[in-house]
Amino acid sequence: MSDIPEDLKYTKDHEWIKTEEDGLFTVGITDHAQEALGDLVFIELPEVESNLPSGQTCSVVESVKAASDVYIPLSGKIVEVNNLLSDSPELVNQDPYGDGWLFRLKASSSVELDDMLDSDSYAELLDEG
Repeated sequence: MSDIPEDLKYTKDHEWIKTEEDGLFTVGITDHAQEALGDLVFIELPEVESNLPSGQTCSVVESVKAASDVYIPLSGKIVEVNNLLSDSPELVNQDPYGDGWLFRLKASSSVELDDMLDSDSYAELLDEG
């Protein structure tokens, strides 16, 4: 069973979103997503300072099995990327909700967060899948 922290929000595309104290949002892929992909070998991160609408592809994670798009869950500006992943993409496999985060963004509006799944809803989504 995948780890699903209760303090995060989730998308149907298996991204997680954490609201930080400074008003920024940290984004990564879920434990379920990294398990399904297998050992990650490369991560293409979004460009810092890029403004993107929610739902747009902003990153790609590649494993020995497949490549998968990562979608920006909230419209906004990328303010930071996890540069450790360039040399150590396996951090996502080892710690998807910690050291394996992908990027941080300043959202245009947090209203879109209301459309995200809570941990129980995300667990139901996985059970249905």
